[in-house]
Amino acid sequence: MIILGIDPGYAIVGYGIIEYKNMRFKTLAYGAITTPAHTNPEDRIKVIYDELDTLIKMYHPDCVAIEELFFNTNQKTAILVAEARGVMLLCAVNNGLKIFEYTPLQVKQAIVGYGRAEKKQVIAMVVSFLNLEKKPKLDDTADALAIAICHAHTNGSLLSKFR
Repeated sequence: MIILGIDPGYAIVGYGIIEYKNMRFKTLAYGAITTPAHTNPEDRIKVIYDELDTLIKMYHPDCVAIEELFFNTNQKTAILVAEARGVMLLCAVNNGLKIFEYTPLQVKQAIVGYGRAEKKQVIAMVVSFLNLEKKPKLDDTADALAIAICHAHTNGSLLSKFR
């Protein structure tokens, strides 16, 4: 199974593409889709859609695992990220992909075994699970890989039957 993990954002969208087969991980690609500051919102979401569409067509994932949004401070940022996330979901649906959503708590639980784990613990486990030589440059990228790993673990367990 090839999984596209997405950490939604507006300026930075983290992505990680992994293959999970026979309980083993293979990293296919990871990085970030970035949009420059001071670019109008329509152009930003078009860049996000187009680059995500290119990744999907290049790697042919079986599904998309994406983080649910949680904001408690800046409402303007929350709206912009929600709009961008909507475009990500649309891109996945337009490519015929099934979408699975996970909360940050679920991702941390699946990766570290503790839902309140620190960011550095999650990154260390991502590096370990995927045998990466070094940690991803951006936290958003590490988060996207963690979301993909979370889906691999969750989808293969009996818990997936209760969704």
